[in-house]
Amino acid sequence: MVKEVNPLAEKIGSRIASRRKQLGLTQEQAAEKAGLSHQFFACVERGLKNIRAESIVKISKAMDISADYILTGISSDIDRSHIMSLMEPLTETQLKCLEEIVRNYLIACGHDKPKF
Repeated sequence: MVKEVNPLAEKIGSRIASRRKQLGLTQEQAAEKAGLSHQFFACVERGLKNIRAESIVKISKAMDISADYILTGISSDIDRSHIMSLMEPLTETQLKCLEEIVRNYLIACGHDKPKF
């Protein structure tokens, strides 16, 4: 008997898988960091298992991503704050270069030319 995939569980799993890949982790490595079994983690990524709040918190901490984003797919102020903290060690020149990169990225993603 094939188990039905819950659409919300599938979206949550997809966001977790995407973040794991972004970090360059295998499922096994990510599961270990979160203190979860590899089998359970793999099922969550595929949307085959619903995930409890406790496991969401573990994954959130292990993968440095907000629980809000895992659940809703919407970046929170915490996510934005984290990005800002990553820029703290940059010099003024490096920040200007990053600004240009971000402008070009936004244009490449189809946004109007940003006005800052």
